[in-house]
Amino acid sequence: MPADLLDLTGNIRGRISYDGPLSPADEQDMHTVNVIEVENLTKRFGRVAAVDNISFQVPEREIFGLLGPNGAGKTTTIRCLLTLIKPTSGTARVAGMDITKSPEQVRQASGYVPQDISVDGDLTGYENLLFYAKLFFIPGKVRKQRIDEVLEFMELADRAGDLVKTYSGGMMRRLEIAQVLVNRPRVLFLDEPSIGLDPATKRVVWKYVTRLRDEFGTTILLTTHDMSEADELCDRIAIINTGKIAVIGYPEELKTTLGGDIVSVVASGPDCHQILAELGYKLLSGTHNGACDLIVEQGDREIPRIVESLRNRGITIQSISLKRATLDDVFLKYSGRRIEGVESGWRDARATRRTMKRLSR
Repeated sequence: MPADLLDLTGNIRGRISYDGPLSPADEQDMHTVNVIEVENLTKRFGRVAAVDNISFQVPEREIFGLLGPNGAGKTTTIRCLLTLIKPTSGTARVAGMDITKSPEQVRQASGYVPQDISVDGDLTGYENLLFYAKLFFIPGKVRKQRIDEVLEFMELADRAGDLVKTYSGGMMRRLEIAQVLVNRPRVLFLDEPSIGLDPATKRVVWKYVTRLRDEFGTTILLTTHDMSEADELCDRIAIINTGKIAVIGYPEELKTTLGGDIVSVVASGPDCHQILAELGYKLLSGTHNGACDLIVEQGDREIPRIVESLRNRGITIQSISLKRATLDDVFLKYSGRRIEGVESGWRDARATRRTMKRLSR
């Protein structure tokens, strides 16, 4: 790997050297530096608060996720932090700079990959990166070197001369990330990074995002409605719904707040929810595929008691299952709803990428 690539993040305090893995103490020291600081941020569109008085911090070298459904305020939050829109109230700092007082410096220190396709299918991969390099005023004497480096990092060097409309969906997404890396941002904002990608390709994209954090110390804020993405990719997540942040924490930590296993019961007859509540069980609000979900300790031992209790009250059990707590259950606990309507957005994004490739034939 070229030595210059080790400075990919473009630390605003000057060039950095790479002397091998950081010690635990050094990593702890780095995590005390908050690269993103948000305090009471609000953005209103008329009477609607798209972002409603939210606060959070993201330390250096962390992947921080905003988890929520469409319309939750995730993209609006990113657009405020990138100075693309002005917040109604509140403050925020990115890479140590106030988003309202130093917007140009914030944009220069940041990279942004939006949900929608941001590459030109009628240009080659190299030409797309060259266009971005010129937009960011990358000096001509280092422009080619930087482009070659990010193409190598994203494993696209062998396709650099091909038209982008011949790329797969995953390659397009990797090229979109490569575009913003040309400027060596200290902070990277990813809006739904794997939307429209199949499960296998999604994991490939996750690999590169994780490498940016691990190898180059990039601080990453991403939005997602994908529970598996938040669980496997993010160091910490904030659950956001209707513009408000309900809770922030590590994925495993948040799962433990449910207090046990999840037993899902599908039954017919009298109101299953009401009877289980009368029996003293802790219920998750709402239903999932017609199931009644309850939280119990040692679910494998509790299921026989649940079955017997419901049968004694005239309820016919169609199915009963046990699962460990997931982020979907955590989201339900803190928001009172499950994330629904995801598939349409996923299909639309995937169809757009497939259409671009089909037109190349």
